[in-house]
Amino acid sequence: MNLLPLAADSCSPCKREHAAGIVNAVSSALRTDGCVHIVSAMARTNESTVPTEYWSRLDDGRVVCELCPRACKLSEGQRGLCFVRARENDAIVLTTYGRSSGFAVDPIEKKPLHHFLPGTPVFSFGTAGCNLTCKFCQNWDISKSRRMDTLADAASPEEIADAAARLGCRSVAFTYNDPVIFLEYARDVAAVCKEREIRTVAVTAGYVNPAPRKELGRFIDAANVDLKAFDEGFYRNISGGQLQPVLDTLRYLRHETDVWLEITNLVIPGHNDSDEELERMCAWVVEHLGPDVPMHFSAFHPDWKMRDVPPTPPATLTRARAIARRAGVRYAYTGNVHDAEGGSTWCHSCGALLIERDWYELGAWGLTADGRCTACGTLCAGRFEARPGTWGSRRLPVAMSA
Repeated sequence: MNLLPLAADSCSPCKREHAAGIVNAVSSALRTDGCVHIVSAMARTNESTVPTEYWSRLDDGRVVCELCPRACKLSEGQRGLCFVRARENDAIVLTTYGRSSGFAVDPIEKKPLHHFLPGTPVFSFGTAGCNLTCKFCQNWDISKSRRMDTLADAASPEEIADAAARLGCRSVAFTYNDPVIFLEYARDVAAVCKEREIRTVAVTAGYVNPAPRKELGRFIDAANVDLKAFDEGFYRNISGGQLQPVLDTLRYLRHETDVWLEITNLVIPGHNDSDEELERMCAWVVEHLGPDVPMHFSAFHPDWKMRDVPPTPPATLTRARAIARRAGVRYAYTGNVHDAEGGSTWCHSCGALLIERDWYELGAWGLTADGRCTACGTLCAGRFEARPGTWGSRRLPVAMSA
């Protein structure tokens, strides 16, 4: 990448007329006002519509999308509920390939992943749309968008991998909305990242059919799956989906892939926070996935169509964490609240502090080079390196196209 000679006050954004004059630049970076600007050749092309594989034709002339259990049946010109997959020329296409709602470098703990390369930066991006209709969506401006101008940035898989490497990221995350719906884009990004020894992470609701689930599991290195509740009624009435396919995804990732798996449960007052439901969920996780899968209990804040529901009290998350630990979950965490104890990793054998966390900042490190407790030698489940990363809590926006 060559640095562009832009003035420090040039971000408006990044002087469009200046960027337009750069014909051959593939990716050039400049840091101004805490943001990285990378001019992308992808932004000058119209290659965002690509063919897909998971669909079939019906006898009535419609085409059914077979990516997720929703099975949208489309006539020519219609889009699926996810918004980004549509019927064009009698086939299902992805309409947002190479286009994103934004890029940023985040701490890996923000995904959240606490046992996967702790302390390292992750290059994060998403697109638009979603295949669920959660009334509580915390990223609704992205996932519920029905406006193509939400996709204000663009980058090819090669440019994403190059940018991640340039910025010192150990991994790339498909996040903000669900990578299931932009599977082809995520797959191609992962392939290029693998060539550069950069790992890939999926932050997903896990609402996907068996065949594409298998493909997803082949190309990612880690996943945080959002287990929204442990009740079919909640999934049907609040998320517009079904619980069972998510449980199937969790079992598949845990037992039939090498993907590192963690789970997040957004705890919503009055909807999925009862002791009985939390106990059933945690017991299922221990029985079907094992005690080593970390669980994150995160605080809800009023948003989208659930603004009348109060925020989750910190005490509720502490209660959920205690229920998980009693059920046998070895690594249970609280999230979206300031709770150093609930956010830190503790040895399940002797109780020693393994990884101290204050929000996304790491403190004391009690693991050996091979991931064992320095006090008792018990192995801590995860993907660790000899030393933790030092990225901290920073968030660095990245503008891939000016």
